[in-house]
Amino acid sequence: MMARLATGLLVNALIRRAEGAGGSAMVLAKGDATAGAVLLLLVERGANPRFVERGLGPDGSAALIASGPREFADDGEVTAYWRRRRARDSDLWVVELDIAQAERFAAETFTIN
Repeated sequence: MMARLATGLLVNALIRRAEGAGGSAMVLAKGDATAGAVLLLLVERGANPRFVERGLGPDGSAALIASGPREFADDGEVTAYWRRRRARDSDLWVVELDIAQAERFAAETFTIN
């Protein structure tokens, strides 16, 4: 079994990489620093919100999996979705990532181990 990096470390790395690449990342809800799951809210210039989370791909390796509705009527629905998820899992981190090609950028950080 391979050791995994602590969730807090991964979130911190994502924030630093995003800022270094001219984007931004903000923790909307802080979960368990060691083993909490991470729900990423991906946007590009504040538009086109979508959610992904770290999971296992078909080959058993770490992958980003689409999560939640594909479309939202307004920002209130986006917030309501992640708050419902957080209400069921208090260890869940929720991080908003605003950068070009957000899926690719997140995958580079979250599927390394």
